[in-house]
Amino acid sequence: MIDLATIVKAYDVRGVVPDQLDERIAAALGAAFVDVTGASRLVTAHDMRDSGPALAAAFAAGAAARNAQVVEAGLGSTDMLYFASGHLDLPGAMFTASHNPAKYNGIKLCRASAVPIGQESGLIEIRERAQHYLDTGLDTVAAQTEKVDLLGEYARYLRQLVDLAAIRPLTVAVDAGNGMGGYTVPAVLGDAVLKALPLTIVPLYFELDGSFPNHEANPLEPANLVDLQKKVVEVGADIGLAFDGDADRCFVIDGDGQAVSPSAVTALVATRELAKHPGETIIHNLITSRAVPEIVREHGGVPSRSRVGHSFIKADMARTGAVFGGEHSAHYYFREFWRADTGMLAAMHVLAAVGEQPGPLADLTRQYDRYAASGEINSTVDDQAARVAAVRAHFAARTVDVDELDGITIDLDDGSWFNVRASNTEPLLRLNVEGPDGAAMSAVRDEALAVIRGQ
Repeated sequence: MIDLATIVKAYDVRGVVPDQLDERIAAALGAAFVDVTGASRLVTAHDMRDSGPALAAAFAAGAAARNAQVVEAGLGSTDMLYFASGHLDLPGAMFTASHNPAKYNGIKLCRASAVPIGQESGLIEIRERAQHYLDTGLDTVAAQTEKVDLLGEYARYLRQLVDLAAIRPLTVAVDAGNGMGGYTVPAVLGDAVLKALPLTIVPLYFELDGSFPNHEANPLEPANLVDLQKKVVEVGADIGLAFDGDADRCFVIDGDGQAVSPSAVTALVATRELAKHPGETIIHNLITSRAVPEIVREHGGVPSRSRVGHSFIKADMARTGAVFGGEHSAHYYFREFWRADTGMLAAMHVLAAVGEQPGPLADLTRQYDRYAASGEINSTVDDQAARVAAVRAHFAARTVDVDELDGITIDLDDGSWFNVRASNTEPLLRLNVEGPDGAAMSAVRDEALAVIRGQ
């Protein structure tokens, strides 16, 4: 018996094809999606993985069995699917496993206008309804799909949000990781669709290939940035951009070949948005640097702290009316983009910031990089709750403040802080530490890891 609980995660569907996710399951999920959302019409897209078209077609057949019409956007990035959902005002389904290895695929679901669907907003109901169809049977019908090409409209929309036409010429190295950035970057930043910008694009791995022959399309792992860092230095680029597999995240490399932290990018984009929208709210998750809320306040904005994860960020943006939100994982959310995450729009803001002044990116971002951070460190543990309790007890004498918004975040008396939170899907604890300098951060990091790992 197929148990969908193994592949329906907190925010999306993710599994090995075909062992965990196949066309029969996709059809059941398509029917369930229509049942739960009440959609009479929906839009689908898929990334470059070989299994994407068949899974999308099966999902469409399941949706058609429940009398929904399907608009097929075809090949696209995840933020292109969000654009389609907002532009067409339709619920959507994106077939991607993001940065996961080649054997995986998955589905990201949203309501009309890119409103997210997660465990607390319909995904559990979709899973239960799909499980019913798998257990009892589903009579699918051939879907009558309407095919649309939205790449040009997507590119035009983004170009209207950030004007890059008048910036100084920049050389931009881009590592698409054989993912969807190889499809969207030429359209938005190149001249494949619209008039050329003052950008010289140096491409790495733009060939769409879901087997990821060069490196995993996961720029959160430092090893996957090495090729881009070398290329930036080799060609004397002003900036490097690295996209993940479905191109909804973007990492930035400065002209010296050094990675710019997503927290610094969040602060930079926040200041640009506050310049256009004074006094507005900026969302940041609790793992981002403490520099982010400091800088937001310094620029007249209102920082608002959120749990980690796109469904929480988007919900908080809707609740507060925030103009922008950023996460430590390089997800960036824009009110002008239906509160959805788009790596491309974040990249355009950084390009504009560099190109509107004469100095290098490293000088520009230094003002946003105030503290030393560990990055996220995962540890496999037998008892998550017991290990978290042990950490809390160990640091009790030096603790200034504790909150439990997402795991535990502990402020220490030396100005350092750290967060420990449990994975929703694996027996892991995730640790993030920030300190006033590298030595303080490293000391807290090592001490916390020793407790977490029982050393």
